[in-house]
Amino acid sequence: MAPEVPLRNSLLLRLLIASFTISLVSIAATAWLTARSTTLAIKQERGQILADDATIQNTLEGFAAMHRNWDEAEDTVQELARRTGRGIVITTRAREVITAAERSDIDQLPLNASAVIDPLHLSPPPDQGAGPSEPVSRIDPRAVGPYRLPPGERKKLRELAHQEASCFYETQGLRTHIVEEPSGRPAIRALRSGPVTLQTCATKELLAPTPTEAKALTELTALVRTCAERNRIRIEEPLTIDAQFRLDQAGFEQGTSALDDCLEEGRREQLAPHVAPAALLFVTSPARSATPVFDLSRAGTLRVLGTTSLILTVTITITAVIAIRLIRPLRTLTKAARAPSGRHLQIPITTKDEIGYLAAALNELSERRERTDEQRRVMVSDIAHELRTPLSNIRGWLDAAQDGLADPDSSLVASLQEEAGLLQHIIDDLQVLAAADAGSLRLNFRKLNLRELAEQSLDAHQTAAQAGRVALNGYFTDGLTIEGDPVRLRQILGNLLSNAIRHTPPGGSITVSAYRVEDGVEVHVADTGSGIQPEDLPRIFDRFWRAEQSRSRNTGGSGLGLSIVRHLVQAHGGEVSVVSSPGTETVFTVRLPN
Repeated sequence: MAPEVPLRNSLLLRLLIASFTISLVSIAATAWLTARSTTLAIKQERGQILADDATIQNTLEGFAAMHRNWDEAEDTVQELARRTGRGIVITTRAREVITAAERSDIDQLPLNASAVIDPLHLSPPPDQGAGPSEPVSRIDPRAVGPYRLPPGERKKLRELAHQEASCFYETQGLRTHIVEEPSGRPAIRALRSGPVTLQTCATKELLAPTPTEAKALTELTALVRTCAERNRIRIEEPLTIDAQFRLDQAGFEQGTSALDDCLEEGRREQLAPHVAPAALLFVTSPARSATPVFDLSRAGTLRVLGTTSLILTVTITITAVIAIRLIRPLRTLTKAARAPSGRHLQIPITTKDEIGYLAAALNELSERRERTDEQRRVMVSDIAHELRTPLSNIRGWLDAAQDGLADPDSSLVASLQEEAGLLQHIIDDLQVLAAADAGSLRLNFRKLNLRELAEQSLDAHQTAAQAGRVALNGYFTDGLTIEGDPVRLRQILGNLLSNAIRHTPPGGSITVSAYRVEDGVEVHVADTGSGIQPEDLPRIFDRFWRAEQSRSRNTGGSGLGLSIVRHLVQAHGGEVSVVSSPGTETVFTVRLPN
């Protein structure tokens, strides 16, 4: 008895290790994915919140820049709240509510405002670097006030802009488009770069201020002069406003820093009556939209560890139960396989899974082995019996001739030749079967007409059939050309015909027919002989098997003919079968491929 399987090689231990590893990896991967997904979700929501806040502030600053008050801001606030899902409240600097998206937002007003909405004092942009930079106006460019052009001036400037755009395209092939600034003044933009500054097509009419702009610029000049005098700023050159410094670029060509401050102050003073007053903006997030945060507190960590332990315990328990159920029948199979080879093993089938199928297959294999052993013993006995008979006859006649009891004449020689031929026939059949079993049976395939071959076999057996007063008939269709070995095919038909003649009583008939079927040809050999009992049909192609247990030469041959037929048909890639009605008819069917 072989030793038990070591624990390190046990299937149970390997299954447990595998399940533990899989569970641990899956839990770790799930935790990592959860934490990462939560982190990404938080980052994305924070980015979305920042983007929404910027959108809300920019939209409301634009509204304040283009309106004198907040009277019509309610629709804009509600639309922003609907798009962003945020709570929005606008109040005065004294925290008196001007407008709100919902009434509940007023009750949840935070302590500090999110931003101050003042189009004349925008929040400074973030630093772009440590180097010097041009002064940037903190006045919203959408605050145009007295610079807003009336329809007539807009129409005239737009016609001039179209003329310049056509000039650029016709003279230099430069494609441009016209955009309208907040004041209504058109500006030409090139499709490949920034604003068009080419002087070949620029006209003074488009660059010159309109009457509305001139009036506003004159007012701005006076405000700047007043600021300069108030701050005692010395102006060495005449203070003029150039037309190229329009609403979004107001300034002075040779202005100093102090003059820039006065210009900014003057613009604020000029635009103040045309924009909404400064207000406080409160932006809140509804409680229902808060992003769940991955809880890494002590209680949260304990919950994670408890869940992990529970999953591991359940996984290991289930794996152990399954492994034990798998190992139990495997051990039974191992014990049965170790049984002595001379004893038939019968493995109990306790499951209907793959192991149960394996047990059934081993039981069937054991039964086949016993049948094979029994057939081998019977075959050895049959071979000895078949060879003993002709050898005993030959030796008996030779002993009789040597003792002078028999005259060695021609009849004795003929009898000895007949017995030697029978012996040679048995040996040849055994060689054919041995070659078939070893897979070394060689066939010489060539294209042949099965009808001609069958007719030749019928002619060859006419004499034997007439001697037994048996009628031989043949019925064949056309188109029976196949690939095969003519010698072996004649041997197949010869064995079937010999067997049929031997078992057909006088006055009976044998009919050979052949016709084409799908993917091949079928040959039928039917006789009206004694037939085969149903219990004998499964063994009809076994070696040395004959229905007559007496094994008399008068009722049967050596018992190898049908076995040879089966092997030769299989060597051709075909099949052979038999059906029989005892005392009425027996039909052998040979199916051969093309």
